[in-house]
Amino acid sequence: MLETFRKFTSSRFGIVIAMGFLILIALAFAAADVTSGNFGGGAGGDRVAMAGKKRITTSALSRAATTALENLKEEDPKLSMSAFLASGGLNDVLTQMLDRAAIGVFGETHGLVAGVRLVDSEIAKVPSFRGLDGRFSDEAYRQVLQQRGLTDELVRDDLSQGLIAKQVLIPASFGAVFPQGPAQQYAALLKEKRIGAIALIPSAAFAPKAQPTDAELAAYYTKISSRFIRPERRVLRYAVFDATALKSLPAPTEAAIAARYGQNRVQYAASENRKITQLIVPTEAAARAILAEVAKGTSLDKAATEKGLSTAAIGPLGKQQLASQASPAVADAVFAAARGSIAGPAKSGIGWHLMRIDSVEAKPARSLDQVRAELVTQIAAEQQRSALSDLSARLEEELDGGSTLGDVTKELGLTAAQTEPLTADGQVYGKPGVAAPPVLARVIQTAFAMERENAAQLAEVEAGKTFVIFDVVQIAPSAPAPLADIKPQIATAFLLEKGATGARAAADKVLAQARKGTPLAAAMASLGLPLPPVDQIDMGREQLVQQGQQVPPPLALLFSMAKGTVKLLPAPDNRGWFVVSLSNIVPGQVAPTDPLLAQARRELGGMLAREYADGLRRAIRAEVGVTRNETAIKSVSTQLSGGN
Repeated sequence: MLETFRKFTSSRFGIVIAMGFLILIALAFAAADVTSGNFGGGAGGDRVAMAGKKRITTSALSRAATTALENLKEEDPKLSMSAFLASGGLNDVLTQMLDRAAIGVFGETHGLVAGVRLVDSEIAKVPSFRGLDGRFSDEAYRQVLQQRGLTDELVRDDLSQGLIAKQVLIPASFGAVFPQGPAQQYAALLKEKRIGAIALIPSAAFAPKAQPTDAELAAYYTKISSRFIRPERRVLRYAVFDATALKSLPAPTEAAIAARYGQNRVQYAASENRKITQLIVPTEAAARAILAEVAKGTSLDKAATEKGLSTAAIGPLGKQQLASQASPAVADAVFAAARGSIAGPAKSGIGWHLMRIDSVEAKPARSLDQVRAELVTQIAAEQQRSALSDLSARLEEELDGGSTLGDVTKELGLTAAQTEPLTADGQVYGKPGVAAPPVLARVIQTAFAMERENAAQLAEVEAGKTFVIFDVVQIAPSAPAPLADIKPQIATAFLLEKGATGARAAADKVLAQARKGTPLAAAMASLGLPLPPVDQIDMGREQLVQQGQQVPPPLALLFSMAKGTVKLLPAPDNRGWFVVSLSNIVPGQVAPTDPLLAQARRELGGMLAREYADGLRRAIRAEVGVTRNETAIKSVSTQLSGGN
């Protein structure tokens, strides 16, 4: 579940960036609504670890774990804190924090520092600290720190340690090159082919025929309930409103129409735009020579081509636009010439222009009466948007003041709708492929961040046009499913576990025969049971790689075995046993010029760089001295999971 996080932190420079992420835990709070919790102490004290004399407190570890979970939820919205903890997420976060602290202590000891100006530049890069103009705002910075309960000293200290970590780790891993000889051997492995067979002995073939009793199921479910954890589900109630919710608006007044016409008088004045084909040459003499050729019947394009030049089509442009792009002299010449004629030569800052007038688009002036309907439509639309904005602002104030969704829908004459139970990714729980109504797409994340039921909020669906009022009417936390709801699945799992014992005994018999040279199909047939047929495998490793992360475990085992061996592999969820036999390996060949070799060297170079960085981190931890307080760590884990 945490593979994405772990793979990222094991990439060539990912560890540095990941450490920066954890170093800037405080800054992460500025971008995500994370509650710090109450971790002032507890069992084991308020210190979870030490790196030299640098303490890592229980509250810091708690905040770091919460932030890491919130970031992982961007890729997997269903991920819960309990699942995060069960997958070792807390330990991963603490390890990164210890590395950060140890490297910070190491850097300070050996004179590696991050100056004030460098830290300032890092602070200026944080989006949450920017003002409306996109630049760093001291006011926004102070406001964010105040909102999150942070101090300038804490932020600067964390940033400084992050910059020191970069100074230490990046040079250690930069420029690692893997030798060509070993890389060629590795690349050859990617082209090898393997021949073998895979058999499945299913537990169902050996499962008891009698169904388990209720007592047996209850005891069994207590043991395996963690395999049946349901994601958090929430039921939303919502109502959508738009301009139809407004009371009748007054029509635009004559004064407003006349004022708008006056504001846009230039827009309705007579105008003329022209399309031209333009040629620019460096001197007036050259321009006049080309103009003389055109006068004799040569086209402007041909005359330009013969001299290694080219023309350009421009427009339609008004006179003022052309004057600003070229020069007033060019614009005067173009707009004084007739359609089809050549204007110029006229000078601009880049040379002398010859311009053929290709088309003239003249628009007569329009009077107030002629544009009245257009202005009425514009003003009415603006009035409607303004009224809708005022309405939404007033409703937000009412909701902030304690009004409920029912109060607002009654006021607007709307009928609220209710969703089926939804998961955090917007899908209807228990109905694959069925999602929440599209109008709720923008509010699902907010709804799952709400801490209590019946706390209505308002959100904009379509800017200035459509709004939705919503609340959460039911919250079902992530927890194991009630036994009564999944009794058939538990009964199946119970029978499969019982059958797994017989399947293992049968697999051992097949394994023993196969190791003595009996073909796998014949060994399976000797069991005398109706079993799935044996799969014969003849596959190259490149085909295996193309499957990405979807490689079946038996195939992965086949490609890691020695020639002539037979091995057992349990199927997931007690569904049986695989017997995997590898009869032959056909070596691959890679030429020195094969692109695969260069790719292999790059990949192995990245792994080597990571090993260098990991080695340095281990050495730094050993030099600085790192200790962990397991009692305090367990206390943090318990409180994060909701325990006491």
